[in-house]
Amino acid sequence: MLYYFFRYLEEFDIPGAHIWSYISFRSLLALILSLMISAWFGEKFIKWMKRRNISETARDTNIDPFGVEKKGVPTMGGIIIMVSILIPVLLLGRMRNIYLLLMIGTTIWLGFLGFLDDYIKIFRLKKDGLKGKYKIVGQVSIGFIVGLVLWLSPDVVVRENVSLPQQDNQEIVVKHKSEAVKSLQTTIPFIKNHNLNYSSLMSFCGKYKVAAGWVLFVIMTILVVTAVSNGANLNDGMDGMCAGNSAIIGVALVILAYVSAHIGYAAYFDIMYIPGSQELVVFLSAFIGAMIGFLWYNAYPAQVFMGDTGSLMIGGIIGVCAIIIHKELLLPLLCGIFFLESLSVIIQTQWFKLMKKKGKRVRVFRSTPIHDNFRRLDSQLDQTSTYVLKGWPHRPFHESKITIRFWIVTIILAALTIITLKIR
Repeated sequence: MLYYFFRYLEEFDIPGAHIWSYISFRSLLALILSLMISAWFGEKFIKWMKRRNISETARDTNIDPFGVEKKGVPTMGGIIIMVSILIPVLLLGRMRNIYLLLMIGTTIWLGFLGFLDDYIKIFRLKKDGLKGKYKIVGQVSIGFIVGLVLWLSPDVVVRENVSLPQQDNQEIVVKHKSEAVKSLQTTIPFIKNHNLNYSSLMSFCGKYKVAAGWVLFVIMTILVVTAVSNGANLNDGMDGMCAGNSAIIGVALVILAYVSAHIGYAAYFDIMYIPGSQELVVFLSAFIGAMIGFLWYNAYPAQVFMGDTGSLMIGGIIGVCAIIIHKELLLPLLCGIFFLESLSVIIQTQWFKLMKKKGKRVRVFRSTPIHDNFRRLDSQLDQTSTYVLKGWPHRPFHESKITIRFWIVTIILAALTIITLKIR
């Protein structure tokens, strides 16, 4: 809204109005505004929730040794995050931008899905909340919509990068095609030409390989959104854990979005130039601000929990953003913590089921998701089961130490993700 207002004032040569055309100005303003909103609104929201006794029930002390201390802490804090993202974006973003609209839609869709889950847990007193199949349907649906829009919208185009050798020497110069086209290419790490074309994977379809490539792209979008959303949801188990990791991932994504929207930097990193993706920088700046602002209340000891309202939404935002800037194949590295959380749950459940068929009760970890394995006490283990990694770690850690160490790992992974653009 403010973007269009000041661009209108620019026509009358109003001093300072032109500054709103700079993406750096709007992005930094979005970051500051989202921080201020989350700090102010967060306090009001926590007090309002406490007055109405809408809070977390006591957690299972067999999983969380500090669960008793967390009784009475308000949940649904994802509402704080959603409000802190949407207000700056609506004020400072270009609302005619297709990418920005997709990000707003994803935020509202998955935020509402998570809200339903939290609502059922708190007000309907159902521990498991919304049934898993309904969550999956909601995640798959938004992934399908995003993939379909990116396929069919004429505004979704890129200028593909081409490496050209110089005639006088062996130096390679990266340039971008003059024509913006629909593209099925995506950035792939550690490969010389740096791009993978989905249609090339479907070459066995002959003349229909492009259409088949787009179908594969939509399926990939669904998988990415669902996987990252669930990974973020599993990571949300300790004070400040998911919010801190997500803020770090957001910083990496804002760098990737910025270089993708700048033809000079895109040429330097030998990646595709994506016109219009600069609005993602505004959105992600608001996202980072909201995460940091939420940590003001969510860091140990937490005054509010984000609940599924926040975690499902956060994962969806990360996944859709990566898809838009054609960096989805970098997510296993960038979101390594999220995927490790999901993988630990899969290994634990599948191994237990396999051994149970053989009449044995064997678990791999003390507890999953993997962050719970580091705080579980030996005295809290199921004595009827045996554990493959019972002695790892040798002693439980306090959750604040686990959280900070997970942040450090995510910082390393984020740095490696950026580095992969130059390692080929």
